[in-house]
Amino acid sequence: MSQAVIESKDRIIKRGQFVAGEDQVLSAEALGFLAELAERFAAPRQTLLQARLQKQAEIDAGKLPDFLPETRNVREGNWQILGIPADLQDRRVEITGPVDRKMVINALNADVKVFMADFEDSLAPSWEKVVQGQQNLKDAVDGTIEYTNPANGKEYRLNPDPAVLIARVRGLHLDEAHLTYQGEPLPGALVDFALYFYHNYRALLAKGSGPYFYIPKLQSHLEARWWAEVFAYTEERFCLTPGTIKATCLIETLPAVFEMDEILYELRNNIVGLNCGRWDYIFSYIKTLKNYPDRVLPDRQVVTMDKPFLSAYSRLLIKTCHKRGALAMGGMAAFIPAKDPERQAQVLAKVQQDKELEARNGHDGTWIAHPGLADTAMAVMNEYIGDRPNQLQVSRDVDAPITAEDLLAPCEGQATEAGMRANIRIAVQYIEAWISGNGCVPIYGLMEDAATAEISRASIWQWIKHGTHLDNGQLVTADLFRTLLKEELSVVREELGAERFDGGRFDEAATIFERLTCADQLTDFLTLPGYQILTQSTLAHGQAL
Repeated sequence: MSQAVIESKDRIIKRGQFVAGEDQVLSAEALGFLAELAERFAAPRQTLLQARLQKQAEIDAGKLPDFLPETRNVREGNWQILGIPADLQDRRVEITGPVDRKMVINALNADVKVFMADFEDSLAPSWEKVVQGQQNLKDAVDGTIEYTNPANGKEYRLNPDPAVLIARVRGLHLDEAHLTYQGEPLPGALVDFALYFYHNYRALLAKGSGPYFYIPKLQSHLEARWWAEVFAYTEERFCLTPGTIKATCLIETLPAVFEMDEILYELRNNIVGLNCGRWDYIFSYIKTLKNYPDRVLPDRQVVTMDKPFLSAYSRLLIKTCHKRGALAMGGMAAFIPAKDPERQAQVLAKVQQDKELEARNGHDGTWIAHPGLADTAMAVMNEYIGDRPNQLQVSRDVDAPITAEDLLAPCEGQATEAGMRANIRIAVQYIEAWISGNGCVPIYGLMEDAATAEISRASIWQWIKHGTHLDNGQLVTADLFRTLLKEELSVVREELGAERFDGGRFDEAATIFERLTCADQLTDFLTLPGYQILTQSTLAHGQAL
């Protein structure tokens, strides 16, 4: 079969098979705008990715991350962001999730202030899901979105007063293989941004909201400057007031925590806040400091926000944001409700404890992964925020200065066999789901996304590299990992049942997991090799339009 190809006059080529809704999402006008962005910003994005590699090479060679001397004047300057729109002033509870139709409706109807519709860590970005996700968000903005469950006929519609919608685009490292410009895959971030903005900005502004975005995985203020230039070009192109587009940036990489003032400054016309992306941040701590044996992390389960390096990260983010008039968003409660009453009580107690820590620190809002946690999170945030929309008045000026040593502090705790086995079971199940097209997976009472799977596989890689001993005295080696992987695959098969296991892609997932974990070099993101597998079938087969 020949490939399906849509080509704009500006040289964007669509590869692979046609999917439903593609002709509406990839309209000539939308493709034209996307081509303009590609012409101006695709090549600079490659330069930024190269700069990441250079920075990491310096860290690997012994130069630990630190605050930048050349931007001291920005950190010490007296400036603030442009401002926060009315419907983003109160974000005390936000729910996150992928952009499938039922999820979008349920999340917008939840008892929360904001829904972050995710094209990134909780979405396995098959072409079909990317296209459907854009159509789902357009229908949600238009107020026409509906869904009928084919199994039981249950109907889903938007409530009259849904949550505020924010779209999270893909990180700069991810390509969109189905769209090419001058022979190169387009940055997934530009695809997500351009299509969501183009199809929705008029309707959003007409209803008193706006085109709002979450920007993930920034590693430097130069990357923030790239986004600022994308936003400024877009606003000028569509005759919008500067600052119409609003963004919240996740601080979920270790290099970025040293440049938070600078990130806010570069995006000062468009930014409204920073977010503690705690799970990716833990992964980034491992990845960035992978050559340092004194900074090996223990079991994932004990790396909690009260650990010194994470507490310093949270407190510095709050202090930095509030000094600049920006919101400081808290992290994710990944728990999902349990059917057993005793277990459910434990879940809610953990969520309450986590959110109380964030609220006491001064965060303006927090994340949940399931509507069933909304009431608990909301009650905690209401107690601390009260009738105010946020906690911008919490300055943390009396805090001792947070140093690079605080942010890089080693983390106490034990690596255990139980923790290693849990990492294996979680990572295998998540990778299997991801390469099968599902990026948001309930596993052992937690809603896992790519970030938590990254921690699971990177921890074991780190333990192998640095010869970590488990609590039972065993030395972590590649051979031990392979032995436990084989054993835990049998456990997963027993837990899920033979039919589900044998009909799935668990052997393939285990092969990927083993290759990544036993490699000499730590792969930057498991979603990079995963994406190649995810797109094989759609790129190899197509029909001529």
